[in-house]
Amino acid sequence: MAAVEERIQVRPLRPERKLVLGFAGAIMAGALLLQLPWSTADGRGLPLVDALFTATSAVCVTGLSVIYVGTGLSGFGQVVVLLLIQIGGLGIMTLSTMAAVLIGKRIGLAERLTMKEAIGVDELAGLVRLVRVVVMAALAIQGAGAILLTVRFARDFPLAQAAWYGVFHAVSAFNNAGLSLFATSLQAYVGDLWVNLVFMALIVLGGIGFYVLADVWRNGRRLSLHSQLVIWLSAGLILTGMAIILGAEWGNPATLGSLPPGERLLAAAFQSITPRTAGFNTVPIGQFRDGTLLVLIVLMVIGASPGSTGGGIKTTTFWVLLASVHAILTGREEVVVFQRRLSRLATDKALVILVLTLTVLLATTALLTVTEAMPFRDVLFEAVSAFGTVGLSTGITPQLSVLGRLVLPLTMFVGRLGPITVALAVAQRRRVAGVRYPEDRVMVG
Repeated sequence: MAAVEERIQVRPLRPERKLVLGFAGAIMAGALLLQLPWSTADGRGLPLVDALFTATSAVCVTGLSVIYVGTGLSGFGQVVVLLLIQIGGLGIMTLSTMAAVLIGKRIGLAERLTMKEAIGVDELAGLVRLVRVVVMAALAIQGAGAILLTVRFARDFPLAQAAWYGVFHAVSAFNNAGLSLFATSLQAYVGDLWVNLVFMALIVLGGIGFYVLADVWRNGRRLSLHSQLVIWLSAGLILTGMAIILGAEWGNPATLGSLPPGERLLAAAFQSITPRTAGFNTVPIGQFRDGTLLVLIVLMVIGASPGSTGGGIKTTTFWVLLASVHAILTGREEVVVFQRRLSRLATDKALVILVLTLTVLLATTALLTVTEAMPFRDVLFEAVSAFGTVGLSTGITPQLSVLGRLVLPLTMFVGRLGPITVALAVAQRRRVAGVRYPEDRVMVG
């Protein structure tokens, strides 16, 4: 009898599968709530496909939307979206761990392993303390952003409405969600220094990663190699993107060309930050020149940093790939960054992430070219935006077919969790090989 009980005992879920099931559960719950009659302004509730799309976009902090959140959803529906953004941005395991800590529940090894996978750190030591710092810092930053935005929005709206706009957009910006209550995102505030600076600060702080925030909070200038890489890379990508956008769009009257010089600089800076991976825009993305859209696509693929609210292959992955290429071209046997040798596992993982990312993007783009009768550049941009959980669009999202509205949520889901996490979740349990095969050579290049 004991043998039978042992045989039917359910094996504990691997961390990757817990994350996938957790996010999927949050999406399904959100979709069900958005179908309720009191979730929409017209009292009918969202159709199933639109509810699923909106819930996925919120939980995966993407920002693509087939409806106008500010006018299509009721106050209840907007609160649902806000909660889904917060759950998806901070992470289900992060929030559940913090709740367990508050009620005094012991965090077991299985929960710690899942947390480690969700936050993107390598060690279990100090994990619960790190989660506590992350949640406190995130709430403090969002609270400060909400107050600053409320003060500015109070000039244009009644105080209660301004406060709601401030809270919603602060949460959406910090979590890099890109969902806005304004029909044209932030185009009405293209020259508003206050609004632009607050949004850019929230996006950057949410995108550099929870580990970096905690590292800066605790250690000040004595930062780890990871934190130094993230900060320098983020600054470099922002400045490079800003310079390219300025050069490409300076004379385009549909985007930057019609703005005063100071506002052109501000708009270029904002649009350099938002592809990684916030989704807000102060100028119409669909009016950008093809070369500028290509730059935005590259920035969206790179995305934010590990353990953050953003998507993409991540800044450090991009740097490891560049460092690996440099090592091969210069004949070095080891990949060195900031006088530190990187492990073979890190370089191999970066390559796997790149291959899986390109595979997902190619598959999504190919499917959309079949289901949507739209220009290829718009389809490609939409696919990359969905995978990078960015939310920028050339304007085709509300026009997507039913099949397109099913393909993109799946892409958002893979992009938010990461292709490796999803692949490991659906793969069979890993086994240690009992045989080691002889080495041989294959010509490459």
